[in-house]
Amino acid sequence: MRIRTARDLGHAVRAERRAHRLTQRELAEAAGVSRQWIVSLEAGKPGAELDLVLRACHALGVQLDVQTPRAAAEAPVAFPDAQSATSGRRPPRVRPGRRT
Repeated sequence: MRIRTARDLGHAVRAERRAHRLTQRELAEAAGVSRQWIVSLEAGKPGAELDLVLRACHALGVQLDVQTPRAAAEAPVAFPDAQSATSGRRPPRVRPGRRT
């Protein structure tokens, strides 16, 4: 799921909590936060401290990965091999962001 807003993050946390069959209280205890804080997080309130968000995600076993546009632009580039260069055929095209 792509997270773009605090509301997106809240929906993702709620869905994951429900998938683990946890109550808000159980998640709060596992993350070391109050139940009310979990309610606010799931509601998408933008003022949640990042450290506490990460603790809640950790308690759910959710790992956050960061992908930057620069990483997609640095995708491997296909260079022609000697055989295709001499045969007149073009090498396969590699598009940024796609793996071959």
